[in-house]
Amino acid sequence: MDTLKKRYSFIAILDYAEDGINIEFPDLPGCCPCADKDDTDMALKNAKEALGVHLFGMEQDGDPIPEPTPLTDIHCEVGQIPVLIEVFMPPIRDRIKNRFVKKTISLPAWMSSEADEYGVNCSKLFQTSLAAYLEKMREEKTTVTTGEKVL
Repeated sequence: MDTLKKRYSFIAILDYAEDGINIEFPDLPGCCPCADKDDTDMALKNAKEALGVHLFGMEQDGDPIPEPTPLTDIHCEVGQIPVLIEVFMPPIRDRIKNRFVKKTISLPAWMSSEADEYGVNCSKLFQTSLAAYLEKMREEKTTVTTGEKVL
């Protein structure tokens, strides 16, 4: 896999309309955040967040990330302002990768009742147990793949 870039910079066009601020990244179709009217700070924040998530999705899908168009080649209409938006990807990747997802598990009624009596945090117990299980599976996979035993 190619080495992922740590930083990306793209030009966003802020379009100040009657109903709010529309944001467009000419090089990234589909990346179109917005913000409330007259809230440029929120527009910049939303643009940065949307850019990071959009680029992460492109990385995950294996889509080529285009070279940014130079500012001199960006054409704006009246009411539009070009802004350079930069994102530092490592924390974005970490945040998305480590987000929590809801999983529904089934337990026998007696087990659920007893766990409640003891104040067991089933989510935490499941996370801890699954992490240990996955680590063991990775070790076994390494042993099978390399033929070397991992200590």
